[in-house]
Amino acid sequence: MLIFLCVGIFAANFVDAIAGGGGVISVPVYMLTGLPMQNVYACNKFTAAMGTTFASLRYIKEKAVNWTVAVISAVFAVIGARIATVIFMNTSSDTMKKIVVCVLPFAAAFLLLKRDFGEHSGFEELPKSKVYIISALTGLIVAFYDGLIGPGTGTFAMMIFCSILKLDLRTSSGTAKVFNLASNWSSAVSFMIAGYTIWPLALTTTVFSILGGQAGAALAIKKGTKFIKIIMTVVIVMLLVKLAADIF
Repeated sequence: MLIFLCVGIFAANFVDAIAGGGGVISVPVYMLTGLPMQNVYACNKFTAAMGTTFASLRYIKEKAVNWTVAVISAVFAVIGARIATVIFMNTSSDTMKKIVVCVLPFAAAFLLLKRDFGEHSGFEELPKSKVYIISALTGLIVAFYDGLIGPGTGTFAMMIFCSILKLDLRTSSGTAKVFNLASNWSSAVSFMIAGYTIWPLALTTTVFSILGGQAGAALAIKKGTKFIKIIMTVVIVMLLVKLAADIF
């Protein structure tokens, strides 16, 4: 079971570093251990946070991060994720899942039909006020989703950064990693304080989380926009299937 878990966490963070959505793989993998959901999410958040930390450093090194968007969204992500994590530890998230399932087909269609999505940057032409407001709202709302449900957070952030803030897909991927870093650590620390993290398990899988994140970030930087778009489409379809299965 531990070998299976480590392989699954590597794959999850490999995908997550490229297009977000690693939780689509990692959460079900952790669930197969039979642990209660609070422990599943606690361990998953810690390993995801560690993997995202090292993947973010890779993107930063390659100068594939827009710091204005990243910092503003990250600050508000801490707030949104903290609120959602507290709610998650006390309530059900079925309603949120149903909303997301309704939205996902449109997101997949958008990616498939808009062929030039994320290929060019128009960020410099946007008013700064719009950049600040959209970055703050993205951090708050998407991180709230992250704390409550989780899978697909980075993918949603990337789509907003590309479609509304006009960043190219490579920069969106790096910027989403920094944003997701704040969101993941906010939730991870909340679970730690509540005592849900199982440390021997979390620390073991963290090694594979970091390796997967590094490999995925390197491939995304090397392959570029078209490759990232393909992985994003796959992640959205996987997320749609997972959430639909949870509900029905």
